[in-house]
Amino acid sequence: MTILVLAILALGGCAAPEETADPRVVVEVRTAKATVQDVEEVVLAPAIIFPWSEAKVASQLTAPIARLDVRKGDRVSPGQALAWLRDDDLDAQLADAAAQVADATANLERTSAGTLPTDRERAQGEVEQTASALAVAKQIFERRQTLVAEGALPQRELLIAKTQYEQAQTASRVAQSALELLTGQSQLQDKRIAESRLEQAAARFDLAKAQLAFARIESPSSGVVTEQFLYPGDMARPDAPIFTVMDLSVAVARGQFPEEKAGGLRAGQRCRFTGVDAPGFARSGRLTVVSQAVDPMRRTVEAWCEIPNSNGALKAGGFGQMTVVLGLRRDALTVPLAAIEFEPDRKHGVVWTVGSDNLAHENRAEAGVVSGATVEILEGVENGDTVVVEGGYGLSEGFAVRQAESAQ
Repeated sequence: MTILVLAILALGGCAAPEETADPRVVVEVRTAKATVQDVEEVVLAPAIIFPWSEAKVASQLTAPIARLDVRKGDRVSPGQALAWLRDDDLDAQLADAAAQVADATANLERTSAGTLPTDRERAQGEVEQTASALAVAKQIFERRQTLVAEGALPQRELLIAKTQYEQAQTASRVAQSALELLTGQSQLQDKRIAESRLEQAAARFDLAKAQLAFARIESPSSGVVTEQFLYPGDMARPDAPIFTVMDLSVAVARGQFPEEKAGGLRAGQRCRFTGVDAPGFARSGRLTVVSQAVDPMRRTVEAWCEIPNSNGALKAGGFGQMTVVLGLRRDALTVPLAAIEFEPDRKHGVVWTVGSDNLAHENRAEAGVVSGATVEILEGVENGDTVVVEGGYGLSEGFAVRQAESAQ
């Protein structure tokens, strides 16, 4: 009998007591309600603001800067004068070219009237003069070829020397032809030569006039002067910008989206940019560019969001987050994002709910679209359920909870 009693007691001692929540422990939590609402399906990416257009404004001539008409920060319009170059030598070249046009015109008139001078010596002297000028132009051209190859002279100076060399060749040929015509060519051919000389003179005049116009540095577009590199007295050159002009009337946010999330991006979709320094400030626009290439290093796809920016609120170089709206999920069951403890796959997780008994209950949930601070719940939570959004860490099934101020 004693042995039977001891065996019964031993079996009773081996049974593990049922685990229950300590009724004395009450956890304070903040809660919210699961609700049905429309949810935007979005993708997010870091982005940087770029201007609609940007121009590095440089001179087409190599000449000293006489004065500047604008400064950094000034707003400019297309064709507005930004700077002026010294143009004394250009004025002289234009006057010389105008005189050559007048001389060639008079020569053509005399030829047409049949009064072309027939002095052979004069024609011979012109042949010799043009030949000498051709030799000098050739030396200058060959010298500048060497300097440009050595990097000591800009390419533009070589182009000018080449033009002058070609003009000297033409002048030499014309002079030689004139001499030949004076020895027996017809008056018609004399007239053609005179017309050719007039055309050459007119071309030189147009070139001098264009060179003089280049002394006025103009803005290529509307915008704001964001950089100034040179000042009065500095030497302006084609390879040295004087100003940077940006058009920020439309800001372009360029976002880098992970390759796996870029499949749904399409031009025309709604997009938003939120600055990192102003998280509560967002500007909306439309997606205009989706790159068809994946960055091989970052495995990202670039997309551009064009945003109206007439008030200049967005600045070039600003960093933030770009949001693209892929679509709208209507009548979706949602809870605050803080209510779900995601698993590594970001598709499943745990949502703690509070029943009418004020006890915590663990729910395995399947998540859908995450939109801002809201997440869609596909399975595991019912509409109207009270979910824990703060204080749920460390909860166990059946813990008694006290609801603090509601999050909704």
